[in-house]
Amino acid sequence: MILNAIIDDQVCELNVPDALLGQAEGFFDKLDSDMDGGWQMGREWVECPDRVQRCQIVADKLLTAMESENERLGVMMAGYLLARMPGLKSVQLDIQGEVQNNSFEIEERPVESTAVAVEMAPGLSKLEAMEQAGNAVSKVFKVGRGYRFSVFDAVSGDWCDSPLIATEEEAGRLRQAAFRERYESLLKGEA
Repeated sequence: MILNAIIDDQVCELNVPDALLGQAEGFFDKLDSDMDGGWQMGREWVECPDRVQRCQIVADKLLTAMESENERLGVMMAGYLLARMPGLKSVQLDIQGEVQNNSFEIEERPVESTAVAVEMAPGLSKLEAMEQAGNAVSKVFKVGRGYRFSVFDAVSGDWCDSPLIATEEEAGRLRQAAFRERYESLLKGEA
């Protein structure tokens, strides 16, 4: 996978082997674990960094790795970003050291566009509603020591993360409830 790191006007293309994403999951979990206790982001202490803030912190580590020409660490940091932020195309790195100014460009996924278009249509068949609900509610994913899932908001066009959930089983149960709610509203033509 390719991640473009943008520093000022210079674009650096980072090539992250697909196999690395699975092999380095333990390393990524360790990074999440380190951030679970909170993190200093510029002048502000963030008690429990969310997914985007965690990626901003790791983007800062990516910048440090690139500045010190530590290619291996740079690839690992890029791998974390790609694993934790699906559809990530590029990261704009802030060279002034303001972690919260690191920003991300996410590729528009065709699934999202389809989900928005179909969700606005009144009353779907059961199969169509099930497919769209599946596209609009992500799988459960691990964040540090907890778990989350995301739900696509058709009105704002954004993915909204669930609160951090202690166990994978509980996250799965809550995800299933969100899926069922979306499915039923699609059947009624309310979503």
